[in-house]
Amino acid sequence: MTPNGAPNQVEHPDGRVELSDTSRIERSPLYNEDLAPVPIAKRTWTTYNYAALWISMAHCIPTYMLSAGLMAAGMSWAQALLTVALGNTIVLIPILLNSHPGTKYGIPFPVFARAAYGTMGSNLPALMRALVACGWFGIQAWIGGEALHTFFSSVIPGWQTLLGAGFQGHTTTEWVSFMLFWGLNIGIIYKGMDLLRAVENWAAPFVLVMTALLLAWAVYEANGFGPLLSQPGKFQTLGEFMPVFVPSLTAMVGYWATLSLNMPDFTRFGRSQREQVIGQVVALPTTMFLFAAMGVLITSATTIIYGEVIWDPIKLIGRFSQPLVIAISMFTAVVATLAVNIAANVVSPANDFANAFPKLIKFSTGGLITGILGFLIQPWRLLADPSGYIFNWLVGYSGGLGSIAGVLIADYWIVRRRQLALEDLYLADGRYGRWNAAGIIATLAGCAIAWVGLVFPPMRPLYDYAWFVGFAVGAGVYLTLARRQGA
Repeated sequence: MTPNGAPNQVEHPDGRVELSDTSRIERSPLYNEDLAPVPIAKRTWTTYNYAALWISMAHCIPTYMLSAGLMAAGMSWAQALLTVALGNTIVLIPILLNSHPGTKYGIPFPVFARAAYGTMGSNLPALMRALVACGWFGIQAWIGGEALHTFFSSVIPGWQTLLGAGFQGHTTTEWVSFMLFWGLNIGIIYKGMDLLRAVENWAAPFVLVMTALLLAWAVYEANGFGPLLSQPGKFQTLGEFMPVFVPSLTAMVGYWATLSLNMPDFTRFGRSQREQVIGQVVALPTTMFLFAAMGVLITSATTIIYGEVIWDPIKLIGRFSQPLVIAISMFTAVVATLAVNIAANVVSPANDFANAFPKLIKFSTGGLITGILGFLIQPWRLLADPSGYIFNWLVGYSGGLGSIAGVLIADYWIVRRRQLALEDLYLADGRYGRWNAAGIIATLAGCAIAWVGLVFPPMRPLYDYAWFVGFAVGAGVYLTLARRQGA
C-alpha cells in the first residue's frame, strides 16, 4: 500500500516502488538526474555486488590502522579484536535500517532525508555528512599518496629528495605523490558508478590475498603465532581497561557511522531487499574482523621483529629492502585505498552537494568539491598519531552522525512506517514542506548533548559515548516533536 494521494506511485509485488511518470519532478528545482529515483529496470546490484562493496571498503589501510591503533593505545590483541567486532556488529543495525528505503524507493541519502527534515532542511544532515566524508577523502588520499611515494622510491633512485625539501615536514615528491593519487580519484569520479562497481569487484579479493601474504611474512619472521599472541596489553584490570574501551568502542561505531547514513546511495541500485541485506550481513562484520585480526597480528609482529609498534603498514613495508616486494605491496595499497575512497568518501558527498544546488551541481562536480575540501582539511595532521585518529577524529564526528541516524530511523520506521510519497520528495510544494523543525531541532539537541563533554569536563562520559548519546537524544526528541505536530 502506498501513501494516500500518490497515484503516480507504483508498488511492485516485491515491495519496490517507482514512479509511473517523472515529467512533473523533472521540472522541479529539487531534481537532477543524479538524484532521481532509479527505475526498477536499472536496479541491478546483486548480493555479490554488496558483499564486494563492503569487502573492498573494509580491506583498506585505515581499517588496518584502526585495530593496530588500539594496540598502540595499550590494548592486547584479544581486547582490540573484541572492540572491533562489537563495534561493527552494533553499527550494522543502523546500516540495515537506513538501507531499506534506498532499495524500496530507489532514492539516494539526501533525498531520503527530505522526509524527516524537509526539502530544504535536508541540507543540514547532507552537508554534515558531506564534511565528514571530505575529511575521510583527504585521509585516504594522503594514505594512497604515501603508498605511491613508497612505490616510486623503490623503482626510482633518489626519488625522495629528487625535487627538494618540500614544506610542512614532507618532501616535494611526497606532495607530488599525494596530488597524483588525488587526481586519480577525481578521474574515476568523472567516469561514474559503473566503473566504481567494476573496481570494487576485482579489488576486494586481490587486496585480501596480498594482506594474507604480508601476514604470512610476519608470522614467519616472528617465529610463529605463539610470540604474536603472547604480546600483553597495558591494562591488567577492568578499571584500567574501561576508560580506553568506551571511547574506542564509540570510535569503532563511528568508523562506519558515515555509511550508516548514506547506504541508500548504494542500495538504490539493489535488485531486492533480501540481496542487499544478505550481502551486507555476510560481508561487513566478518570482513572487518578478519582484516582487523590481520592488522593486529602484523602489528604484534613488528614489536618482535623491530622492537617497536609500527601501526602504519606503509611505514612497515618501507622497512623492506627488496624493491619488487615494495612495488607489489604498494600497488596493493593503492588499489585498496582507491576502491574504498571512491565508494565510501565520494559517492555520498557528491550527492549531498548536488542536493544543495540540484540544477547547478552534478555528481561529478560534487566529487570535485569533495576532493578540494579533503585537501583543505589537512589530513596529514589527522594521521600524525593513533590517538588523534581514533579518539579525536572518529569519536568527535560520531556524535553528530549518530544524531542524524536517530532522526532518520525514528521518522522512517516509527512515524511513517516505511511509507513515503516518492514524487513529493522532489517537489518544493509537496507534503514534506521546505523545513521540518522537528528533525532540525532533534539533530541539534543530539549534537549538543553528545559534545557537551568537550567544554564541560564533568560530562566527559557523554562525549566518550558520543554516537550512542547522539542517536538516543536525536531519536527521542524527534519522536516527541513529530507526534506533537502530527508529522
